[in-house]
Amino acid sequence: QVQLVESGGGLVQAGGSLTLACTASGRTLSGYGMGWFRQAPGKEREFVGSITWIGTSPEYADSVKGRFTISRDNAKNTLYLQMNSLKPEDTAVYYCARARGGGTYDVSNEYEYWGQGTQVTVSS
Repeated sequence: QVQLVESGGGLVQAGGSLTLACTASGRTLSGYGMGWFRQAPGKEREFVGSITWIGTSPEYADSVKGRFTISRDNAKNTLYLQMNSLKPEDTAVYYCARARGGGTYDVSNEYEYWGQGTQVTVSS
């Protein structure tokens, strides 16, 4: 069993930055792809970014490309999401997830374990 805990969310002004972290316990994240998703009020959960098990070939949603950076530290069992140039439309609960395989995936059913989420609010 894997437990994922997100941290680093909060309130930030438009144009600001936040870094989210996702720390795993129970089992190592090494060997598995990881992803970030988000869900805004009244909307479905959507893909944000994904990274392979060795930290290569990150993929991003078009809406965050060039502003967000996903990375991981397998030695620390931690996944990160650096968010720059934040916009009010980035406001959502952000979730990290561990994939079933080692690649990158942009659909939620490719992920087996999920965190509880952390709130990010961007004010205009």
